Amino acid sequence: MDHKLIEELALNNWPALTTLLYDGWILRFAEGVTKRSNSVSPLYGSTLDLNQKIEDCEKVYAANQLPAIFKITPFIHPADLDTALEQRGYEMIDITSIQTLKLDRLAEPLLNTVKILEHADEDWLEQYSKMDQASASKMDTMVRMLSHNRTRKGFILLYHNGQAVACGLGVIERGFIGLYNIVTDAAYRNQGFGEQMVLNLLRWGQANGATDSYLAVVANNGPARSLYSKIGFTEVYSHWYRIQKEGLPQAQ
Repeated sequence: MDHKLIEELALNNWPALTTLLYDGWILRFAEGVTKRSNSVSPLYGSTLDLNQKIEDCEKVYAANQLPAIFKITPFIHPADLDTALEQRGYEMIDITSIQTLKLDRLAEPLLNTVKILEHADEDWLEQYSKMDQASASKMDTMVRMLSHNRTRKGFILLYHNGQAVACGLGVIERGFIGLYNIVTDAAYRNQGFGEQMVLNLLRWGQANGATDSYLAVVANNGPARSLYSKIGFTEVYSHWYRIQKEGLPQAQ
């Protein structure tokens, strides 16, 4: 499998508000909400002078009141970009594990008290906002970002005794379901609810044509990595970000 495909799926399935193409690099902007939607993805062939391209990106992001952030994957062009950014003083942050799972290995969920909708309703938005402690401005931007998504979505809520305890988003494209916004209510963590929610979401993906799944988890998030390992996910590669030291986007 060409794992670069996962990067393309992630670009499509967690969209930005605005995208610029620059000599094989993809510049994404979403008012600072998440680094992945406010960074440069240098995925394709690059022909121009590297330092000039970096400087041009810095100017574009500065004009949008954002620091320049570059997503560094095994597929970057040119291959020495990470070194060049490090030499310019860019900081490495958020080393992230990209993991996959074939859905023919999937366990059956034991808890099926779920609601899965193809469009986020007020209940899902309210529950996600509460569980993720997301600000109103972040939620507004996120709703607009997701409205740009043209692939099939499944917004899931898992209930226990009538109370929503976990939620997430699955997006299906080209036989894959990608997992996003996976969160469990703080009062219900470490009780198996996250696992049950993910299994139900993956089963939904399978029922709608997905044969494989992928996700991204920050490398130092031990509880989440343990959860995904229990389900059967394994790492296929890692990525990280290089960021100007002036600061991170707001509303992470």
